[in-house]
Amino acid sequence: MADPSPVLTVSAIVTRLRAAGCVFAEDEAHLLISAAATPYDLAAMVERRAAGLPLEYVIGWAEFCGLRIAVEPGVFVPRHRTELLVRQAAARARSGAVVVDLCCGAGALGVALAASLGRIELHATDIDPAAVRCARLNLGAAGGHVYEGDLYQPLPADLRGRVDLLVANVPYVPTGEIALLPREARLYEARWALDGGEDGLDVLRRVAAEAAGWLAPGGHLLVETSAAQAPRAVEILARGRLIPEVASLDELEATVVIGTLDAAGSGSRG
Repeated sequence: MADPSPVLTVSAIVTRLRAAGCVFAEDEAHLLISAAATPYDLAAMVERRAAGLPLEYVIGWAEFCGLRIAVEPGVFVPRHRTELLVRQAAARARSGAVVVDLCCGAGALGVALAASLGRIELHATDIDPAAVRCARLNLGAAGGHVYEGDLYQPLPADLRGRVDLLVANVPYVPTGEIALLPREARLYEARWALDGGEDGLDVLRRVAAEAAGWLAPGGHLLVETSAAQAPRAVEILARGRLIPEVASLDELEATVVIGTLDAAGSGSRG
């Protein structure tokens, strides 16, 4: 005779999660219940979460800009603070825009921009095969094209000079500060999705150095940084012939640096 199915009440799940240190145990309990196909699945999911696996990996998705973004273990989980980047990008483009997302991770930026702007021509790249799998799943409904490779390298050459929005949530944590990250990020997310080099700006330098060659006249590059890094990021974008500005939102603890290629295509003269 088969063993009876395990029965876990909401109260029992909350108690288990709280004992494991989950701050939002009640909310997580309801998400786990809704994601589980069977009582056995639920019991296993609760144990994975209690063992420290990020909730998004357990349930298979993350919420971003009110949308569900599929994620798998190891793939960078989109942060709510990055919603500022989406808002700033959407305010600078319209339906029909050509959008490129570098370091796309699971494709959250592209999904959110497609939802905000409607019809867009969307391209995304990432060096991580797992991230590319997730991005292809997430961006499929928007008709997005996802390429595996390093930054601009895998993009079609005919995109040069016609990109309206270039968004890049590059890794920007200084190498020496990786150990200070929350446990879930430090232990479970891919190192290359977090580590931005000695000052956290190595990948941004590479993105900014080539951006002007891909942007259309009047096009914009948008990248997320920390508030402390913003002054250096501004200098980096200016050296890349872009006109820089900074947007921040205390509510999200978010900072976005924007570089614009002027309408003549010549960029910053500073």
